[in-house]
Formats: sequence, structure tokens, C-alpha cells
Amino acid sequence: MLDCKGGGPRVRSWLTLISGLLECLGFAGAVFGWATLVFVLKTEGYFSSLCVNATINGTAVEDCSRQDEQFSLIFTIASFMNNFLTLPNGFLFDHFGTTVARLLGISVYTAGMLLIAFSTPASSILLFPALSFIAVGGILFLVTNIQVGNLFGAHRSTIITLYNGAFDSSSAVFLVIKLLFEDGVSLRVSFLFLACCSVIHLFRTFVLMPRTHIPYPLPENYSYGVNCGVTRDYDVAKTENKNIQTSESEEERPFKETSVPGQNTVITERSFKSCLLSWFFFWHLLWLSVMQLRHYLFIGTLNPMLNHLSAGDPGLVSRYTNAFAFTQLCGILCAPWNGLIMDRHKRKQREPGQSEREADLKAAILSLSLTALQCVLFSVCAATPILPLQYLTFILQVLNRSFLYGGNAAFISVAFPSEHFGKLFGTVMALSAVISLLQYPCFALIKGPLDGDPLYVNVGLTVLSLLAFINPLYVYLHCRRQAAQRSST
Repeated sequence: MLDCKGGGPRVRSWLTLISGLLECLGFAGAVFGWATLVFVLKTEGYFSSLCVNATINGTAVEDCSRQDEQFSLIFTIASFMNNFLTLPNGFLFDHFGTTVARLLGISVYTAGMLLIAFSTPASSILLFPALSFIAVGGILFLVTNIQVGNLFGAHRSTIITLYNGAFDSSSAVFLVIKLLFEDGVSLRVSFLFLACCSVIHLFRTFVLMPRTHIPYPLPENYSYGVNCGVTRDYDVAKTENKNIQTSESEEERPFKETSVPGQNTVITERSFKSCLLSWFFFWHLLWLSVMQLRHYLFIGTLNPMLNHLSAGDPGLVSRYTNAFAFTQLCGILCAPWNGLIMDRHKRKQREPGQSEREADLKAAILSLSLTALQCVLFSVCAATPILPLQYLTFILQVLNRSFLYGGNAAFISVAFPSEHFGKLFGTVMALSAVISLLQYPCFALIKGPLDGDPLYVNVGLTVLSLLAFINPLYVYLHCRRQAAQRSST
């Protein structure tokens, strides 16, 4: 048992950080390794009854386009649930705290793993709720772990992006299952093992995580955990309220336009509604949505795309599927660079009169711009119908996805009041989920009128991804207005 005094809290902080990274790395984002698992499910015969014999140019072939549609629909629904249910989960996390949110996440995640474990080709329909449960449980693991960044002050954004990188890298879990399957380990054994790992999540919940929230800025002598949380819960709540009041009285809200120079500025409390209706929230939502749609369509259609480019060679499809899954492991290595970009200003002296929030926003401009540029490059490579080029596409995809989700969480944490983080994070993910539903009609368009050729859809999405540059441009103009206003006063 760790002591609550002396060096104990620091050791506990590092244990919480490392165990949280392992949790996100091994479980949270497994749903995004779906393209790898599809290869195994096809081998096992899931939805194989939808394959029909067809004749193309006088040659008898097996047409499995309807099977591909089912797998694509499963991922579309799961990715939608992953994002859309982040909204109620965010409210749940803000209102009831860490323990309740994590217990819910553990329950649905375990249920999803058990559903796949006991599913068979005859009960393929179970994959629909199973993947959605895994997605919802995984995002709850991430949301409750993001607050650990509050324990590390000047490196807060770096820790947040590191967790998101671990979330991305966990999509390689299904690669491990695929490799084990090829060595004779059944799907049932693999998924039962993952379900049993819920004991580890329960241990972290009650021993290494706070009951409520980790406040920011972190108060002196703050402690939490199994032997500290009970006596500190009330103090934590008071500390959070004190921090909110202090930041509202001493710092200008980042997106609140102030009075003209020379007049007294009235600082008002930033409500959730005012955050939600701000232009900053709207442009950030657009930034996230267009790039997320591009990634979801790529993951959901990867298997049929590789089949199209390899002329149906199963050996090539397996090789490129493995390569895609291996690159996902690099997410945890890519994501911290985005956090370092956002935290770099903390080592510099701020301009006279510049608030910490404003400095955070200014540092976020480069991060937002780089993420948008990466998405355009990734989309161009994905749209080019050259099979060997897809190795580069995989690298750019994991780099961009790591920057995208890490940057999203870090930007919301620095740009809006901390008391609204769960609700705003959930709202932006939920609204972007509605946009992500466009992936299924895009897939239907590719499989139908376009005869399996995704070129035109990819070109359209590449053009659409250019809209992501509006967000960093708007933040840049806002920071310029703030600087001009400081100099005039």
C-alpha cells in the first residue's frame, strides 16, 4: 500500500500513468483493428452464406460483395456508437466521476468480448452488438484515463496525446489474434482471455484511479487512490470549484470577445452552452469530422480495397493486412510529438499580459495545421491505385490518426473550461459520429455504380479534407486579435 505522504503520491502518479498506458495500448482501441479481424472472420465463414456464384467475362467467380457490405456495416455502426455515445458518457463522467464511468465501460467491454467468443458463423449477427460494445467500453477507458495528464502539469498535453497514441496502437490487438489464429489458437480462446482481463481494469479502478476527478491545476499535496480517495473526495470538489473561480476571475476566456480597448472588461462565467455555440467549437468539429470520415472509410473498406488492387490474391491481401496492423503499433510513438508541439510554449516566457490559455491556443495552431496537412497527404496516397504505395499510406494513416485524436482531446482541454471537458469531448465526438455515417453510402457507391473502384470517392474525400485547414486559420486570427488588443491597452 502506497503512503499518501512524502514520495508516495509521486510514485502513485507514475504507476497510474504507466498502467493507464498499458490499458489503452492493450484494450481501448481494439475496434479499429477491424480490418485485420475481418480476414479471420472470412476464413471462419462468417456471413459466407451471402457469397454467390457469378460469371465475369465468361469466368465463374464467387461474388462476396454482400459479405463485404455486412462487415462494413458492422464497423460503421460500431464507429458511430464509439463516438456518439461519448456524449452521454461524457455527462456521466462529469456528473458521477471516474469509478462509475469505468465500471460501465468494463461491463460493456467484457460483454462485447464474450459475444464474439461465443459467436459462430451461424450466429454472425452477434458481431453487430459485440463490436459496438467493444467500441463503447474502449472509449470510456480512454476518457477516464485522459485526466491523468493533470498530474503532470507542464507535460499535460504530451501525456494526453500519449494516451491517444496508445489508444490508436491498441488496434494491433486483432493482429495478435490473427497471428494466434494462424498458429492454431481459436477465436473463442483469444476473446475469452481478453474478457478475463477485466479483472485488471477493476483493480485499476479501485486502487489506482480517483473516485471523482483529478483537478487542474493540481492543488498542493493532492492525493487519491484506495487509501486516500475516501478522505479527499470533498476536498477535491472544493479545489475544483476554487480553480474554476480563480481562472474565471484572473484569466480572460479564450473565445469570449472582450470590450473595446480602454473600457473595463467584464469577465463572465463560461457556460457549457456558450462553449457549444462558439465558432471555435464549430470549426473544431468540422476539423475533426472531415478527417475522421476519411479514416473510418479507409479502415472500413481496406479489405475490399486490397482485394481490388491485388486482383483477389489472398496471399497479398494477408501480407498487406498484416503490414497495416503492424504500423498501428507505431501510434504510441507518433502521438507524443503532437503533445510536445503543444507543450513547447511552457518552457518559454510568455508575452506581457498573455494568459496561459492564450499561450496554449497559440501553440495549438501548428498542431492543428500539421494534422490537416497529414490527412491530405494520406488521402492522396490512399486515392492512388498502386498497391506498393499503400505501405506509405499505412504510415501516413497511423501518423495522422495519432495526431488527430490526441490533438482533439488536448485542444478541448486547453481551449475550454475544465469543468466542461467531458461534456464537450462527448459532444464533439457524438456530432462527428453523425458525419461518419456517410461512410456506408460511400461504400455502397463504391460497390455499386463504381464497380468496386474507390478512385472517385477517394478524390472527393481528399478535396473535402482541405476544409480542416479552416480551424487552425481561425485560431490564428483569434490569437492575432488578442495580441493586438493587448498591445493597444
